[in-house]
Amino acid sequence: MEDEIKQVIIVRKDLKMETGKLAAQVAHASLMSYFETEKKDKKMVKEWLDTGEKKIVLKVENEDSLKKFHEAFKYKGIPSALVTDAGLTQLPPGTLTALGIGPWRSSEINPITSMLKLL
Repeated sequence: MEDEIKQVIIVRKDLKMETGKLAAQVAHASLMSYFETEKKDKKMVKEWLDTGEKKIVLKVENEDSLKKFHEAFKYKGIPSALVTDAGLTQLPPGTLTALGIGPWRSSEINPITSMLKLL
């Protein structure tokens, strides 16, 4: 469905995070972007919660790609949130690991993310 509401998480694959670390970064991105969307459009959040909370996890090659996607979503006014690692385990402090987008309408997300592959 082109007008369904979904959340997209984009993760850097160059970091080669262990499974648990990756899961934690995806969870951070999901919550952070959820709260950004809630500030902007409570109706959108409610509809997403009521329709199964669809999430898609995609991958990018590196930090520059992650930043470019974040800028694209900011430009379009779509709520998003970059995850910066605290550096307590596997990564140096301040490492950008993931980007959460939405929940938002697929018709607005897909044109920006359609070239990305599933993680």
